[in-house]
Amino acid sequence: MATATQIKALLQSHNSGDEERFYAIALQVAAAESRRGHEALAHEIKKMVEQAKQRRSTPQASPSIFHVAQPQGEVAELLEEVDAGWKVQDLILPEPLRDRIFRILEEQQHLSKLKEHGLRPRQRLLFTGPPGCGKTMTASALATDLSLPLFVVRLDSLITRYLGESLSKLRLIFDTVNQTRAVYLFDEFDSIGYTRDFTGDVGEMRRLLNSFLTFIEKLTSNSLVIAATNNGERLDKALYRRFDDLIEFGLPEGTHIWDTIQARLAGVPQSRLDRSQILKAAQGLSYAEITRACEDGVKEMLLRDLKSLTTARLVKCLTERRLFLNH
Repeated sequence: MATATQIKALLQSHNSGDEERFYAIALQVAAAESRRGHEALAHEIKKMVEQAKQRRSTPQASPSIFHVAQPQGEVAELLEEVDAGWKVQDLILPEPLRDRIFRILEEQQHLSKLKEHGLRPRQRLLFTGPPGCGKTMTASALATDLSLPLFVVRLDSLITRYLGESLSKLRLIFDTVNQTRAVYLFDEFDSIGYTRDFTGDVGEMRRLLNSFLTFIEKLTSNSLVIAATNNGERLDKALYRRFDDLIEFGLPEGTHIWDTIQARLAGVPQSRLDRSQILKAAQGLSYAEITRACEDGVKEMLLRDLKSLTTARLVKCLTERRLFLNH
């Protein structure tokens, strides 16, 4: 029969609404019974799991299983739900980076299969790279494809003058992470994860970081926890081994610049755009800045009642974005 540990794990997963973990543990029990020669019992457990999965996949059961009620009380001030409208296939990223994101998605979509073989999917991720290069958008896309809510941790509310209060709030966040399956994004993570050599280091912040590392190592749910920073060089290198994967984002180049522009200008009347001029003007800008430049060009076209967007106008908008960033 099931061990006390397995029974406890079944109850924990049931209470947290984590059905994938519940099924995985049930299948582990079935495998154990099969090894003991209880083939009929093992077959019955497996059959019940398969029936439950089939019911879950029917249209009547399709509403988000894990999207429970909004956080209440104090934790509601620490977590901000963000609409997740993008999908992973919508991301414009270099192929090797896209492949790594799809690998994370695939592992998350097959949790029970991996856990049946004693394997754990990637769930603790570190995103680094310049602002506007897709870190938050990627977190949003993963949440969308996994049908999970995306919660951004509000570090301005987490970090207070009082160490005990900050640690208490951090514990509250991870209690929610373990109880409610979702995608949790710690943006601007370098504010607590900076290197020990950083001159502004203080003991209080070090203890907050150590607590974060302890909590993230002891995750008991299937939530996806993402730490994102624009300043990867400031992170304590000891952090890297605590994450399952390090994803480094960069500025778009060539084809990815052009694909971003084409995606944003889809359906917009435009004269024959000169690709070489536009790529030159957009070089060094982030995905977000290129998108803003396209929006600026479309707004000017509409407000001035112009028939189409021209190369000259788009180049002007891209140049203005660069001048703005250089100030």
